[in-house]
Amino acid sequence: MSSYGGGSLSKPRIASSQPSETSSKRKRGVFQKELQHMMYGFGDDPNPLPESVALMEDIIVEYVTELVHKAQDIGSQRGKLSVEDFLYLIRKDMPKLNRCTELLSMNEELKQARKVFESDEEKLRKVFEVDEPVE
Repeated sequence: MSSYGGGSLSKPRIASSQPSETSSKRKRGVFQKELQHMMYGFGDDPNPLPESVALMEDIIVEYVTELVHKAQDIGSQRGKLSVEDFLYLIRKDMPKLNRCTELLSMNEELKQARKVFESDEEKLRKVFEVDEPVE
């Protein structure tokens, strides 16, 4: 095996027209529409070539798979996988880290808002059940 990037072991990347090992085992095209929209948002054609979308999907799925495996390795030391494992892995990529923390805090705010909304809804339901006359 070769070592790249400061001593971390990884597989050498070889350009190939063959699908990677992980992409041949999974269902392809799952993210096609979303990727087309994202590619357009980043300056591509409104209808990118299917081959381009498939290539992007392969690259993204491979990246996420590798990230999850690395996070599992870190989490296995404690016995569980957590959000902090992913944040630790992307700690040096500040734009990615900032976006992740922003999305996590937004998710927390949404959870709190749903909780308040559900409790208010439950209180209103009880009020209306008490006020309705029984015939």
